[in-house]
Amino acid sequence: MFSRMRKLPLALLAVLAAVALSACGSAHTKVTTGTYAGESGANAPYLDVGSLVYEVQLSRQLNPSDTEDANYLQGLSASQRSLAPGQEWFGVFVQVYNHNSAGATAASSMTVTDTQGNSYTPLPPSPTSGYAYRGGLVAPDGQLPIANSSASFGPTQGALLLYKIQLVSLDNRPLKIKIANPSDPAEVASAELDV
Repeated sequence: MFSRMRKLPLALLAVLAAVALSACGSAHTKVTTGTYAGESGANAPYLDVGSLVYEVQLSRQLNPSDTEDANYLQGLSASQRSLAPGQEWFGVFVQVYNHNSAGATAASSMTVTDTQGNSYTPLPPSPTSGYAYRGGLVAPDGQLPIANSSASFGPTQGALLLYKIQLVSLDNRPLKIKIANPSDPAEVASAELDV
């Protein structure tokens, strides 16, 4: 009888520990770093910034002579279209999700950096581009790019952030994108890009 009573508290502790551990799996873990791992965004990290979730679909050099890439550059002024010696077009395609019942503001700009500390900000989006990332308000349970937009039907289904980067930065990989919460700039998430 005494040995059965001793086993009861141990069994009770084991049950309580199992219940406590099972509860851990139900909480969402906030992800603020990631590494791109796949073609067309497959397995790309979902980054939590504020109340929104960002996913980098694809990042790559753009070729203005290519039909698809030429569409991404439409609407830029002559000065915006000109590249300085040693510069290259670089595009990052992202999706932003709002899984909440209230609207939320998406980041207006995302910086790209290389391993040597060179930092790049995207060009202001052309008002006529159907592919450009513009940030702004994301509707409750909504996403960017907005459904039925050119960007949502594009090959990557992501909105384009367009950069002019130095060719040398392609040698200083991995490139990393940094996304700051517009409501709290100290809150930053980052992910390695797939270049």
